[in-house]
Amino acid sequence: TLLSAVPWTGRRLEAFKRMKQFAGAADNQKTLIGDASGGKTVSVPVVSRLAALFEHPLYKTDLPTITDDDTLFNVNTDIRFYPKAAGNQEWHNEANAEDDEYPPTGDVTADSYPNWLRFHIGINRYELYSRHNSVLDALLKDLVTQRITSVAMKSGGTQLKLIMTFQNYGQALFKPMKQTREQETPPDFFYFSDFERHNAEIAAFHLDRILDFRRVPPVAGRLVNMTREIRDVTRDKKLWRTFFISPANNVCFYGECSYYCSTEHALCGRPDQIQGSLAAFLPDLALAKRKTWRNPWRRSYHKRKKAEWEVDPDYCDEVKQTPPYDRGSRLLDIMDMTIFDFLMGNMDRHHYETFEKFGNDTFIIHLDNGRGFGKHSHDELSILVPLSQCCRRSTHLRLQLLAKEEYQLSHLMEESLVRDRLHPVLIQPHLEAMDRRLRLVLQVLAVCVEKEGYSNVVEVDDIPWARGARDTATRRNAIHR
Repeated sequence: TLLSAVPWTGRRLEAFKRMKQFAGAADNQKTLIGDASGGKTVSVPVVSRLAALFEHPLYKTDLPTITDDDTLFNVNTDIRFYPKAAGNQEWHNEANAEDDEYPPTGDVTADSYPNWLRFHIGINRYELYSRHNSVLDALLKDLVTQRITSVAMKSGGTQLKLIMTFQNYGQALFKPMKQTREQETPPDFFYFSDFERHNAEIAAFHLDRILDFRRVPPVAGRLVNMTREIRDVTRDKKLWRTFFISPANNVCFYGECSYYCSTEHALCGRPDQIQGSLAAFLPDLALAKRKTWRNPWRRSYHKRKKAEWEVDPDYCDEVKQTPPYDRGSRLLDIMDMTIFDFLMGNMDRHHYETFEKFGNDTFIIHLDNGRGFGKHSHDELSILVPLSQCCRRSTHLRLQLLAKEEYQLSHLMEESLVRDRLHPVLIQPHLEAMDRRLRLVLQVLAVCVEKEGYSNVVEVDDIPWARGARDTATRRNAIHR
């Protein structure tokens, strides 16, 4: 399960106690948990809503048979393109260098690859990672514990992001903390000028996993030493030059970017420790090309203009006749992404990406979720405009399951996030907002079903990209006629 041995202290214990109050069938087994506040050991029942959820039949459906055409890499042939991985025996932790954990060069097995490479090898046409992939937890641990060997600023984007490279040659995108958990987006802020939140990236990964999409690359929170793990290891002179000591004697830096990269918006540690999210890199574009698509329901990103979908009453019908939305599962993927964004309150979804190798018959990668979880007191209903078109039956059924008292999305998220090093990742109002928004999604779908009929709104997806693709295209054409 997602609840393995972790150091339960302070708030983590309180969160665990809240979770067990709402448990369904409690396990009679007991476990001893240390309470850091008093140094005592308390006995509490082991209960896990997540474990129960992932045992539900809706989370045990099988994928189609995976062929070589369905995998991003062929282990026997493509792995040669990873020279630093396949032929280098410095993957293991340098602290354990005396332990010969890996076979000698020339006799390397896939199981001995570093976790980031095993993650890359596991990507296929249908998912970034499988439901019960042990590599995932190992990779999340690596993101928090691997020694950082180099740091550079990521080019492009509106706000500062850092590329961090680890001792095992893995890489991750670091988004530093800019706001506290309690700070909401001011009501007069436009969505495109809002801060990106490191905790939103972390929470988005866990939400995506609970929804069973598995389209967000692994993300973990980490407390980084700005002096030792950024300034002292970077070769980026532009980044290095922006470090300074604040009047409060804290280490600060601001880097270079389009917005919020100035002394006035500097990132300061306490005194040199800073929180941030680390998102595992996808395979290099030279090895696995990705195609970038404009989101058909993209916002205008303008203070006065509206997007086409906001003013054209026939816009949705036009989208359904336009490739790649006129066949296959792409439109259904857009609806999944719409639900995902609404639950987070994310209005910043201007583009999305897919792996080129799989053509149009593959999933959407849910990248760049830093502008989610900005407001818990407001539900942006305009995000749900695309949802009037259709929805996967499997998604609809899972949403209904997550709304049930014995599961309840907010408690599942709380349980999942309690493992992260930066717990609490979300404050309680954000958790409660997800339950409220989930009910709104189900209400919108219920209205559409009542108006259009169940079979015209909820589409069967028992066999993705096969029978369902043909049936979907036929049904859409019939509806349009």
